[in-house]
Amino acid sequence: MLAVQGYFDGSAFQALESVKVQKNQQVIITILDNIVEPPKKNDEERLKKIEALGGSLAEYAIKDGRSIDEIMELESKAWEQAVVEKYGKDDV
Repeated sequence: MLAVQGYFDGSAFQALESVKVQKNQQVIITILDNIVEPPKKNDEERLKKIEALGGSLAEYAIKDGRSIDEIMELESKAWEQAVVEKYGKDDV
């Protein structure tokens, strides 16, 4: 058995540390009385994550006359928008 600290973000429980859990693995969640602030990520960390994702889908894009750089730019913007929509601008 392993104890992991985390918090509820309003829709799901988020672990505050890296943990490997298998799909359908049983867990026990204990709800505590205290409220914690979720960790904030600064803009530099957000940009590094977004940049690291860039190009991962470009090789599968339909060849429509666009350059790889154009496709990667579109993909980067799409990833950034998806991250902001999911996590909010200040929490990513």
